[in-house]
Amino acid sequence: MSASQWRPGKRVAIVGGGPGSISAALAFIQRGFDVRIFERQPECTAIGGAVLLATPVLAILRSYGLDEKNFGSYTVTYFKNNSGKERVKLPFNPECERKMGIKGWHYGVLRSSIFKKMLELVPENVIHAGHESTSYTEHEEAVELFFKNGHREMADILIGADGIRSNVSRQAFGDPRLFHTGIRLWLAWCDHIPDIPPNYGFISHSWQYQASFFPMLHEGKPGFEWWVVEPSWEGKPVPEDPKAHLTEILKDWAQPLPRFLDATDFKSQVYRWEIYNRPSLKKWSSGRVVCLGDAVHPVSPYAAYGMGMAIEDGYFLARALDGVDLRDKRAVNAGFEIYEKERVDFVNHNVEFARRLGWMFHSVPRPLAWIRDAIFDYTPLLSNFLKTGYLKKSEEETLDLAELHVA
Repeated sequence: MSASQWRPGKRVAIVGGGPGSISAALAFIQRGFDVRIFERQPECTAIGGAVLLATPVLAILRSYGLDEKNFGSYTVTYFKNNSGKERVKLPFNPECERKMGIKGWHYGVLRSSIFKKMLELVPENVIHAGHESTSYTEHEEAVELFFKNGHREMADILIGADGIRSNVSRQAFGDPRLFHTGIRLWLAWCDHIPDIPPNYGFISHSWQYQASFFPMLHEGKPGFEWWVVEPSWEGKPVPEDPKAHLTEILKDWAQPLPRFLDATDFKSQVYRWEIYNRPSLKKWSSGRVVCLGDAVHPVSPYAAYGMGMAIEDGYFLARALDGVDLRDKRAVNAGFEIYEKERVDFVNHNVEFARRLGWMFHSVPRPLAWIRDAIFDYTPLLSNFLKTGYLKKSEEETLDLAELHVA
């Protein structure tokens, strides 16, 4: 299939070639728009290890034509302390399960595997690699894009999906004022390990570390994703021997987490990130330009939702502009307002909630951390906090996606 048309009124230019970009492209193409993706790298690739995708994200991917067998299996999620004491078991919402036809809530997948499947759905001539965006100029009925290689492109709207240091977002909204969140993430994956119960994963904490694991699917084969979050700061030295460093952190941790260390190839299956955020934006559009994903809302790992949020953004944006003549700036801006109404407060809530959790678990002084842990171990506070702060709004969003329901 080819997608070489470029018709005024239907021209959607996307800068960046990550999961949010591909999601937006697929959603706009389904609605009859012409799409061109401009990626600065030689090809679109997904960096990083495994990710968790929630039910609404899976339903969106299914609507694009992704086979459900690529989702793997659902996970029953527990929160525990580092000794293995259960604090919270996240409940499933039976109404969400019934209406979406997807059991559970979290599914683990290797980022590169699921992204490869998404790319296979993109028609030919949509992705233009080796095009690094430098700036844009907005006109009354179009927006003109400029690239480092000298290429220029006229489009009706421009979508900035070019990551946390987005050129598009910077031009549209100014300095992003990125700040270090005080945490470092070690994200790893490994092949299947026998004797670990199926459909089982947990998020656990000591007084200053988080260590977690989930089952996942890679190239159709079962495995595990696991990660460690530790306190950090800008300029903190990086351990020379990551395996020794993580082994020291996990030496007294409840099983099965210590088992993952020897099952993992630290040269190819471990990724390290310093986590940065930006102050929340209340508006993601300006004129004919709109952004999604990390370009406007970089996400802490405590949301377990960065890739998923970007995929959702792309779908909601295309849905908000369905049937619009993109030459009509008023209609475009009205569509952007619908998108922002549906997404900005919801996403900002999740981003800020995740940031609070990061501070709570990694920046509280030790005496206060002991009190915190006692409260989480012996009271329902954490359970209530997660149900109202994390699950409630996501479940409401899922139930509102009526067009994706199967029942």
